[in-house]
Amino acid sequence: MADAKVIPFGEEPRSRRAAKRARGRGRSSASPSPSSDSGSGAGSGLGSGPGAAAASGSHSLSSVPDQPDGIEDAMPDDKPRPDPAHPHPAQPEPHAAAPEAEGTATAEGPATPEDPAESGGSDWDRRLAEGFAFLRRRVTGDYEVDEFGYDKELTDQVLMSLIRPLYANYFRVEVKGIENIPSDGGALVVSNHSGTLPLDGLMMQVAVHDNHPAGRHLRLLAADLVFMLPVVNELARKAGHTLACAEDAERLLQRGEIVGVMPEGFKGLGKPFGERYKLQRFGRGGFVSTALRHGVPIVPCSIVGAEEIYPMIGNSKTLARLLGFPYFPITPTFPWLGPLGALPLPTKWTIQFGEPIPTDGYPPEAAEDPMLMFNLTDQVREQIQHTLYKLLVQRRSVFF
Repeated sequence: MADAKVIPFGEEPRSRRAAKRARGRGRSSASPSPSSDSGSGAGSGLGSGPGAAAASGSHSLSSVPDQPDGIEDAMPDDKPRPDPAHPHPAQPEPHAAAPEAEGTATAEGPATPEDPAESGGSDWDRRLAEGFAFLRRRVTGDYEVDEFGYDKELTDQVLMSLIRPLYANYFRVEVKGIENIPSDGGALVVSNHSGTLPLDGLMMQVAVHDNHPAGRHLRLLAADLVFMLPVVNELARKAGHTLACAEDAERLLQRGEIVGVMPEGFKGLGKPFGERYKLQRFGRGGFVSTALRHGVPIVPCSIVGAEEIYPMIGNSKTLARLLGFPYFPITPTFPWLGPLGALPLPTKWTIQFGEPIPTDGYPPEAAEDPMLMFNLTDQVREQIQHTLYKLLVQRRSVFF
């Protein structure tokens, strides 16, 4: 027992770690020879036994802080091994939150729009700015009007906006065949006329303006009475209407405009309710002569729904003569209900533009041929009448 050594607490694990470190260094040494291994083992006194363990224990106390080899051997193979040169690798810094870019979604709420003009307030600001700019141009006279008095800016921004609720929400107009109106160049749109008041012309104008892919404008030919009424005269000119005469129609067609004409005139507008959707005479065919002179296509147009907005059950010719009107309508509500009786019934409308009839294949002198004009006029009239009957068969109800 005299040779026994008392190993302090905690010494044995350190010696073992030192031995493992020595073995690890022995394995990592470069090509050791067998003789050098045996010599180093005898001369150094690091053999087996308690004395060797004690000696190595004193050496391991000074080498504890290094500890890479013992740890390296004890670690599993699938774990990353630390670098001896850097025993304590730098831990990755927490990911710094990047500043939120405008227009990106956050955890607190939806994405903030990048463009301020997309927000509701900015949209109203833009509209107010455009409105003030419009008023400034009106006051200073900085706007364009063509030779007929047509004010495109006023029509697009004001007049169409006033008519559009009646078109879209009240009459709920359905448009068909808008592709039959050419995208460029002149054309003559010929339509039936009805409804006691000429609302069908206005609805047709909105239909072309809002639905044509090229954004074309319809220039209507109106009767003389329209330009004799106060206020109505000025508004009609601003909206692009002009006098229903061959001269004005030819000037518009030469400029490549879409011209609308309703050959029935007051005969179709003021016909009694019992003759609804029966086309009246188309006059002498002057619109056909105009189309032939300029070689523009004729586009037939059929309107269903306008006949029922004011069911005309009578005509007071005496009042019409006193007021200078072609007729004075009597309906189930007018004049019995006063101004309230002038409210049109909310019928469901359909406007269909038919296949265009070309005229560019005729010689220039064809415009003076009465038989040709009669045949083309009858062809246009029959096509409109046939389409009216077809739409009436397809219609489910007057109001739906």
